[in-house]
Amino acid sequence: MLHIYNSLTRKKELFTPQEAGKVGMYVCGITVYDYCHIGHARMFIVFDVLYRHLQALGFNVNYVRNITDVDDKIIARAAENNESVEQLTGRYIEAMLEDETALNVLRPSHEPRATAAIDDMIQLIQQLIDKGFAYAADNGDVFYSVSKFEHYGELSGRKLADMRAGERVAVDTNKEDPMDFVLWKSVKPGEPSWPSPWGDGRPGWHIECSAMAKSHLGEQFDIHGGGMDLQFPHHENEKAQSEAAHGHTFAHYWMHNGFVRVDEEKMSKSLGNFFTVREVLKLYSGEELRFFIINSHYRSALNYSTAQLDAARAAVQRLYTALRGTRDDAALGIDQTFIDRFEQSMNDDLNTAEAFAVLFDLATEINRLDDVESDQATVFANTLRALGGRLGLLQDDPETALQGLPSDDDSIDAAAIDALIAERDAARAEKNWQRSDEIRDQLTQAGITLEDSGGKTTWRRG
Repeated sequence: MLHIYNSLTRKKELFTPQEAGKVGMYVCGITVYDYCHIGHARMFIVFDVLYRHLQALGFNVNYVRNITDVDDKIIARAAENNESVEQLTGRYIEAMLEDETALNVLRPSHEPRATAAIDDMIQLIQQLIDKGFAYAADNGDVFYSVSKFEHYGELSGRKLADMRAGERVAVDTNKEDPMDFVLWKSVKPGEPSWPSPWGDGRPGWHIECSAMAKSHLGEQFDIHGGGMDLQFPHHENEKAQSEAAHGHTFAHYWMHNGFVRVDEEKMSKSLGNFFTVREVLKLYSGEELRFFIINSHYRSALNYSTAQLDAARAAVQRLYTALRGTRDDAALGIDQTFIDRFEQSMNDDLNTAEAFAVLFDLATEINRLDDVESDQATVFANTLRALGGRLGLLQDDPETALQGLPSDDDSIDAAAIDALIAERDAARAEKNWQRSDEIRDQLTQAGITLEDSGGKTTWRRG
């Protein structure tokens, strides 16, 4: 049975959905004003793996991941570029979808945009005002009254008194309490705005997710996810808003993936160690980047480095090499022993490192067999492909995967490689070992590895 670490209770818990056989899951998506970075990729992939695993366990999953398409950073970037907010967000939403495709991330059940849910946000804000948890200021802003919600700080483990003493909060004379946060921002010149009972304006960031989650999942649901950086204040504020408005639990399980670090330092534009997904994909495949991210436990800090990505490349190649030459015959079935081991690992709070050990054990079993086209090899290969698929991996043709990896040396294409291999075969037939070795060395220098087996030469990049 599935156990997951609940950030709210700070312990692993048996996952029990509200409704048998069904799961409602909300994950905070990205604010679309720039290209996706590695931190975004980790969030996409971690919850994609959870989505796939829940489905493999037989759950009907309603997976909602929002897009924030109105925000201070978006407005500022659009102004810098001298373009409309819609032009900016439209371009980066398309870029996000391209990155997700490259990383083999499944589309969620629903992907609502904040600007399409303004009416829902206004309705929720009005509920909070009516219940005494929010107030409208004289300038048209609406604030949430943090002190009115007794469970504030429960998710992040913070106490309001300590926060007041220790946090630097920007002074806003319109607030009744410095810790209060904005639900509705009054209109400012040149910014997009919508009509509301408190005057024209736009929503605050936190209210967006509360409204979109309710719209697609109801007042309470099973799992709320996102990056660890969102636990406070964003998720804390979401929880406070929704539970104050509805009078009961918002999300039953909270899951947060860890930070991405670069050479043991936190990834940051100011440190100059900031990498976008598309920059990385110039040198590594989406599958290699996906393996690198999944190979660490989702709650741990993930250290990004070239060495780690090179190791991921070698690991993916090892798995595809084991599948090379095997049959794809579903009629022969799969090996249940390996399936059970894999599910046991994944049911332990998505222990993907242990799950990968199962995949590599399968690769070892295939490699031990003399005949990779035998029925036994086929069963192992079927199992390896099936379990790889649950992680979003190993679904390509092995030859294509091994020969099509990104490389920083694009000077030699597949046709040229095949021609050199044919020339090498001819040289070997003539016992011209010098020319044979020269061709191997030439290909090695171009990043091409030759493998001679059974009288046949195959090749792969890397």
